[in-house]
Amino acid sequence: MAKSSIRDMTVGSPLKLIIQFSIPMLIGNLFQQFYNMVDSIVVGKFVGKDALAAVGSTASLVFLISGLTFGLSGGISIVIAQYFGAKDYDKVRKSFATATYLVITLALIMSLVGIFSSRFLLELINTPESIINQSDLYMKIIFAGTIGVAVFFGMSGVLRALGDSRTPLKFLILSSIINVVLDLLFVIAFRWDVAGVAIATVIAQIISGICCTVYALKKVKILRMPLKEFVPDLDILKKCLKLGIPVALQNILVSISLVAIQGVVNRFDEVVIAAQTVVARIEQLVLQPFMSVGTALASYAGQNMGAGKSERAKKGYYSATLIIVAFSLLMLPMMYFGGEYFMRLFTKKEDVDVVITGVKAIRITCFFYSAVGMIFITRNFLSGAGDMNIAMLMGITEVICRVLLANILVNFVSFYGIWWATGLTWVLAAAVGIIRYMTGKWKTKAIVND
Repeated sequence: MAKSSIRDMTVGSPLKLIIQFSIPMLIGNLFQQFYNMVDSIVVGKFVGKDALAAVGSTASLVFLISGLTFGLSGGISIVIAQYFGAKDYDKVRKSFATATYLVITLALIMSLVGIFSSRFLLELINTPESIINQSDLYMKIIFAGTIGVAVFFGMSGVLRALGDSRTPLKFLILSSIINVVLDLLFVIAFRWDVAGVAIATVIAQIISGICCTVYALKKVKILRMPLKEFVPDLDILKKCLKLGIPVALQNILVSISLVAIQGVVNRFDEVVIAAQTVVARIEQLVLQPFMSVGTALASYAGQNMGAGKSERAKKGYYSATLIIVAFSLLMLPMMYFGGEYFMRLFTKKEDVDVVITGVKAIRITCFFYSAVGMIFITRNFLSGAGDMNIAMLMGITEVICRVLLANILVNFVSFYGIWWATGLTWVLAAAVGIIRYMTGKWKTKAIVND
């Protein structure tokens, strides 16, 4: 592997490093969101709003089941980043081997759990009878392919911990192209409808996971080791679990809050469900820069804390905050006045009521973009530093606030209370993280100090 693909983030301008690392991440995240967007656009345009609602109603449940695997992958990435920053390459290799066993095992378990619990979970959140069969089929197919997306995210996390955010991007672009082609083929040509977009997504994710794994094993010299040494290390496993479990629990808690919100949404008709589906897709796209900067900051903080440079880590946090605030101010007028154009991308001409509802929702949440941006960078910074428990606390805050506020506010402003609850929850969860950062306790949490 070329030396330039691995980046030491313990030297150089923090702002420049974060931006350079974030750009490939941003492009990659946009392509990742392309999976879900294409699914929604294809079924919304060529099947109808019931199919659109069926696909959209599963998002929070899919994330609920897969959140454990993704969270542990994040913890593994932090372990590798800190050992890389400390220049302990033997531990980097041991961490990689341990991570491989952990991610694959969890992915298989979560896949089985998702397949056998999908119908029960859909009934639990009061999914309408008109779409529950399609939603159940979509979920079962997606969960059958969990191993593909878990391997890709796990391997991408390893590469990003080493400062390489470009390689995962290349395979995401490839898989996104495959996903688009197969979506159109399966839905328009084969008439497989909801099942077609699910199968297309699974195939694309498996291909990206295989490609990323093969590349890393062949090209990244730091990760190479004799097969007999490719065994889990108990001490590193404990560190991975110590850092990964709080993030996993945070993901699960956020998922629970989203599931609860979906239950509130499902009290209303298919128009509101479809509008929520489209708004969620659009906002996932808007939030990608926040997620990208947050992921870059996690690697940056991990490497610098591993190298014992906590003051340099702080400079990265301030640089990331500047990026987040600037982008939020840019997006506010764009989404407030341009929401209708985005909504129409996902809907048929006759679904005017879905567009009207969605536009009003976007005009509520766009005022809270700075808050959700601070959630991403603060949580990732503290996680990268090894201060993992705050991730779980922020997750608890999101569950309590989102569920309580949604159930209260819908009684006063009808279904628009759902989006007011989302915005206010972002503010409160961000405040929890910022307060923790200001205490400075994260400076003592680096795992290489254990």
